[in-house]
Amino acid sequence: MPKSEAMRLPDGFAGGAAALPVWDLGDLYAGPDDARITQDLAAATSEAQAFEAAYKGGLAVLSGAALAASVADYERIEERLGRVMSYAQLLFSADQSDAAAGKFYQTMSERVTVISTHLLFFTLEINRMGETILAEKLTDASLARYAPWFRDLRVFLPHQLSDEIERLLMEKEVTGHAAWSRLFDETTAAMRLRVGAEELTLSAALNKLSDPDRAIREAAGKAVGAAMAGHEKMFALITNTLAKDKEISDQWRHYPAPSSARNRANMVEDEVVAALSEAVTQAYARLSHRYYALKAKWLGLERLEHWDRNAPLPGDADRHVPWAQAQEMVLSAYGGFSPQLAEAVQPFFARNWIDAALRPGKSGGAFAHPTVPSAHPYVLMNYHGRTRDVMTLAHELGHGAHQVLAGGQGYLMSGTPLTLAETASVFGEMLTFRAMLEAETDPARRRVMLAQKVEDMLNTVVRQIAFYQFELRVHEERRGDELLPARIGEIWLDVQRESLGPAFNFSEEYRLFWAYVPHFIHSPFYVYAYAFGDCLVNALYAVYQESSDKAAFAAQYMAMLQAGGTRRHKDLLAPFGLDAGRPDFWAKGLDVIAGFIDELEA
Repeated sequence: MPKSEAMRLPDGFAGGAAALPVWDLGDLYAGPDDARITQDLAAATSEAQAFEAAYKGGLAVLSGAALAASVADYERIEERLGRVMSYAQLLFSADQSDAAAGKFYQTMSERVTVISTHLLFFTLEINRMGETILAEKLTDASLARYAPWFRDLRVFLPHQLSDEIERLLMEKEVTGHAAWSRLFDETTAAMRLRVGAEELTLSAALNKLSDPDRAIREAAGKAVGAAMAGHEKMFALITNTLAKDKEISDQWRHYPAPSSARNRANMVEDEVVAALSEAVTQAYARLSHRYYALKAKWLGLERLEHWDRNAPLPGDADRHVPWAQAQEMVLSAYGGFSPQLAEAVQPFFARNWIDAALRPGKSGGAFAHPTVPSAHPYVLMNYHGRTRDVMTLAHELGHGAHQVLAGGQGYLMSGTPLTLAETASVFGEMLTFRAMLEAETDPARRRVMLAQKVEDMLNTVVRQIAFYQFELRVHEERRGDELLPARIGEIWLDVQRESLGPAFNFSEEYRLFWAYVPHFIHSPFYVYAYAFGDCLVNALYAVYQESSDKAAFAAQYMAMLQAGGTRRHKDLLAPFGLDAGRPDFWAKGLDVIAGFIDELEA
């Protein structure tokens, strides 16, 4: 189809394409029937087969220059496959209720997996290469460029299995974890919830939990609980199956704890994550417990219900923010920090790299997909015109800017661990919030904005660590027996009571709210990265505020983003005088939140 028609809003859907942007995926492919998809898959098939024939079993005897050439070939084939899969995933995310889009995504996943089996040997064989042999090859300048990639690859050496088992696991992924994830996505996308007189998607119903009208919030909360109850057994089955599947893989790969595989992928030590989790857990009382007690008092309630957690505060009109204004707010905040940063995000608006429109079937939540360096990232979000949506836009464009700036590192080294990726997004949020706060002259409105920021930080830090604790308990308990739906609900309520505190009363339907969180299904133990990024940004922003040379700080920050995945968190933070491995590091980030609450309490 023509490029301008790559994605359209459904006919008659509220707002029309002019109201909110819909992305143009034509920079990847013109449509699912684009002949270039067939051509790329055919080319990748022949290239992968030739690559396997040329290199399998002989990497150890290659010169440094020859090994560098093989890595370049591998990177080119992987990027070609990455383009196909990026397009299929984005198309499916745009309408998960579209059976044709689901079929296309599954078909592409299966075909790419078959092609990838011809490439699997490469990383496995590199990892079996002796340290001395590899070090000698890395003295070649053309290969030394890929040294960070080799470094990160070898982190997984102790957990690597035989070539045959690795191939089996790769081929079964499309009928295993990926299939269960698709079932979850299609089920939640098809849900329609009755909230008052409205029939809403799950995403729209969850958005009603921040409605000013408490009766609407209550109706939405009960509707979400009822919808989850209608699929409780299936969601429990998916959770149990994936937890058991992960346990089997972890045992074969000798990972010491359920979260260890994720930590390795994030290039962060188990001890650092444990220190973060412990620091946040110990801070529950002085952060979330204290804040929500204040909120209950402000709302005139003896105790809060779960649907009051994101309720607007008294005096918070939460004025509607038109899309054009949101765009200007984010660009201005980014540009005030660094013109180069604003230049990196401007094309997202100008060239239709954002899908913000509201429509049935669309994936809930928000994300920034990096696609491939030879193209560009795309952002998906659901824009309701609230201040929180402006923050979400700033957050996802932080990811997008990071992905654009790191693209120069190439396909293999442009990607960053989740912990560092969330740093860029949360820093973008902080820039936008500070700019909005400074522009506000009404003291009452500034107080409301500060409270909103505290709530966002609690959602990012306390709530995500509670999610992490929930996952740990579910996965650890699943290593014994299958968990009944009621037991999963009990674990959920336990961690919610611990994290949110005595200001809350949790009604029966809230025990099912674990079931709508997609991170538990798609990416186990992803969630702590949000808290990691938020606490790190708090410390980083404090350095920025104290800096006498803001331009020099901005230059260092841009260099950090441009480094992509070539440097670890210790090296990236060293120029700012920060070290996430220090015992007191996380306390500094949490102190920022506590300081905000002190202001509100006073």
